Amino acid sequence: MTTGSSLLRASDSLADTADRLAALERVWRRFDDPQALLSRGGRVVEISPTHYKVRGLSGVARLGDIVEQRGKTGARRGEIVKIGSDEVVVAPFERSADAGIGDAVFRRGPLAVAPHVSWRGRAIDALTRVIDGGPPLIRPNAADVAHGATPGALARQRVGTGFLTGVRVIDIFTPLCFGQRLGIFAGSGVGKSTLLAMLAGAEAFDTVVVALIGERGREVREFLEDTIGAQSMAKTVAVVATSDESAMMRRRAPDTAMCVAEHFRDQGHRVLLVLDSITRFAHALREVATGTGEPPVARGYPASVFTDLPKLLERAGPGAEGKGSITAIISVLVDGDDHNDPVADSVRGILDGHVVLDRALAEQGRYPPVNPLSSISRLADKAWSAEQRMLVTRLKSMIARFEDTRDIRLLGAYQSGADTELDIAVRQVPLIYEALTQSPRDRASADPFADLARHLKGKLNGDQGD
Repeated sequence: MTTGSSLLRASDSLADTADRLAALERVWRRFDDPQALLSRGGRVVEISPTHYKVRGLSGVARLGDIVEQRGKTGARRGEIVKIGSDEVVVAPFERSADAGIGDAVFRRGPLAVAPHVSWRGRAIDALTRVIDGGPPLIRPNAADVAHGATPGALARQRVGTGFLTGVRVIDIFTPLCFGQRLGIFAGSGVGKSTLLAMLAGAEAFDTVVVALIGERGREVREFLEDTIGAQSMAKTVAVVATSDESAMMRRRAPDTAMCVAEHFRDQGHRVLLVLDSITRFAHALREVATGTGEPPVARGYPASVFTDLPKLLERAGPGAEGKGSITAIISVLVDGDDHNDPVADSVRGILDGHVVLDRALAEQGRYPPVNPLSSISRLADKAWSAEQRMLVTRLKSMIARFEDTRDIRLLGAYQSGADTELDIAVRQVPLIYEALTQSPRDRASADPFADLARHLKGKLNGDQGD
């Protein structure tokens, strides 16, 4: 009996110990949870127009962490952009003037973007908040969403399958392949946004992600509803950060758009990413970096800008074996029409081709104002057939001859019959330019080479008949 009582007391003691351990574990998990009511924070000690400093977070902070600042005007979020031994520098997503000295600031960890297929057809901001007035987004548990890292150089699929954009001048002179990264280089007001919208309507893709960075707020709705249209918008996720938003929102938006594109790529989709514009993203990077005290190295741009650009752009491209691809079309706003601008020069070296929009062509009324002699697709040979390659080479040679002799012809020094090749160029190049003219309202071209041939044949036969 005594032995039985001892065993019973020992069993109760073990059960009591287990209960205590379980209670301790629950308490530990409660305070280990980053969303716990009690969390480590700091205080605002210094405020500037674009940043504020916080003391008390240096020991736990990581670059890129999101923090929540609580003041008299409510709770607002920002991102840690610099860490010192005693202070961290925070760039707010809203106006830093809303912060006050002594306001409490709490670390919330990195921003988690967990897309869902129902996001297609919606417009969101850089923090994945709805801006189209529709119902709240379906948000899967971030822990359940696989965030694929950028595939390694030898883990990616090879690029080799071409597709038609429906824009004749692009499909003939700078054809694209799935997984390619192409830049649209143009000054302001030349027509790059219109061309981007035409390309976004390509039917070859399962999902389209459009990132509008630094755009005029008035034009966003027109771009999405009128230029892209309801049919294309149904498979499009739009990420918008207008020009009046903070530098951090404009800096964060391309990353959010890329995360959405990577999610659908990993689902096996062929994704088209349209980013307008990478230059305004670079401007936001510059504003944030200079606010932390980083010195400029090239026309006011700090060195970190030229590190962050390839980090973003290299995430696009073909996925790993068995996955989809991200085809990126990136607009580059050429400051002052200077194509040797540091951002334009850096981006041109990262991308797989560039299309140059010429202001002189736009002033002549040729749209899209693509200069075929200055535009290059590094993967064109994978999209052309042998006959198409020979034809395009011949067309470029003819256009170059026509443009090189423009001044001579304007002076009246050209005489028909003296140069057979020039005679052909003078007769046919204006017709080629005419055939390449296309507006967003025109039907997308299903066979651009056949359309060009029909146009030339019809015009030349008509001239001979006359």
